[in-house]
Amino acid sequence: MKIAVVGTGYVGLVTGTCLADTGNQVICVDINEKKVEMMQNGQVPIYEPGLELLFNRNIHQNRLHFTTNLAEAVAEAKIIFLALPTPPGGDGAADLSYVLGAAKDIANLMTEYKVIVTKSTVPVGTADKVTAIMKQHTLVEFAVVSNPEFLREGVAVDDFMKPDRVVIGTMDERARKLMGELYAPYVRQGNPIIYMDERSSELTKYAANSFLATKISFMNEIANLCERVGADVDMVRRGIGSDDRIGRRFLFSGIGYGGSCFPKDVQALAISATENEYDFKILNSVMEVNEIQKKLLVEKVKKYFKGDIKGKKFAMWGLAFKPETDDIREAPSLYVIDELLKEGASVVAFDPEAMNNVKALLGDKIGYAENQYDALIGADALLIVTEWSVFRTPDFDLLENQLKNKVIFDGRNLYDLQKMIDCGFYYNSIGRKVIE
Repeated sequence: MKIAVVGTGYVGLVTGTCLADTGNQVICVDINEKKVEMMQNGQVPIYEPGLELLFNRNIHQNRLHFTTNLAEAVAEAKIIFLALPTPPGGDGAADLSYVLGAAKDIANLMTEYKVIVTKSTVPVGTADKVTAIMKQHTLVEFAVVSNPEFLREGVAVDDFMKPDRVVIGTMDERARKLMGELYAPYVRQGNPIIYMDERSSELTKYAANSFLATKISFMNEIANLCERVGADVDMVRRGIGSDDRIGRRFLFSGIGYGGSCFPKDVQALAISATENEYDFKILNSVMEVNEIQKKLLVEKVKKYFKGDIKGKKFAMWGLAFKPETDDIREAPSLYVIDELLKEGASVVAFDPEAMNNVKALLGDKIGYAENQYDALIGADALLIVTEWSVFRTPDFDLLENQLKNKVIFDGRNLYDLQKMIDCGFYYNSIGRKVIE
């Protein structure tokens, strides 16, 4: 099948590459000429495990193509995916200008029936808006389908190739059949393709992300209570996670959620509720808890240093919002850095993948180490912000030698408490007793 993907951000590039890997002819469109040239030369512009192999294989086998020419892509494609940014606008609602602009341009270029698929995360009613604007600019038949993505950064290729479910929102039988044929190779193990109307499909994505964010904020509240009553959040997590009504996933406490999806999707759903005269109290609380949690580590640091960290130097392990990605959008690390700098402290950071993105954002406001141990040299304390595997079993003797003080503030609960006692570190984590 001939496919076009408009937008080569995280979702668009993974979608286009994975669709090509099952034999489809895929052409990806982007307005950034340098980015397109880079991809044409076999360079992947994002870090995502497993993507580079598929990317280069499908370019080599002439199934995956890149262009800045939308007309070229529309001319041949039977299905056109819109994988465009929907950033929060000034009021926090999703900005649909990129999606609606592309829909208008596509409508002006169409000469035969096309299926237009909104892959971006969009508010309820977006399919109706896309349909309306396209009808203003073409008399050619088309269908608009909502097909939300459920890709987790770090395992996105696996998520696409072996999805838990595929959600397709359309009332158009012709489009339903084409989309079913397209996704059939990905659900051979029996996971469902779930068909529904467009509005239900659009709301499904927001509901899924908002529920997961709610689980995270709930566990962070439990962790904060654990510290006050002398309980251990890891024990609580194991106790409730064994209940299959609750499940084990997304129950790890920490310093808040970040990334490109949860923050903006929770906010967008809450705003959508307000616009429809409904006060979504839970989501407002989820966002409030997350904002507080992002700064929790700094409060712990300030308390340890008796309220004065001016002139202190801190090593930071982890900058990406989660491991196995270089994405720093809404990363808790940025909030921690900002608070430390405001207090007059300095930061030297190490992250396996995200340092270039932070350098582009912060420049020389902080220092950057060649490896995790160099970041420790002369630091008053270590702050662990992202749970990369490389941080899980460090050389504690080297930590002791490099740090000025044997002090660790762990925002991801990486280390066993008894191990910290044996090593003689001051160790302050989330929702567990402080080792002194």
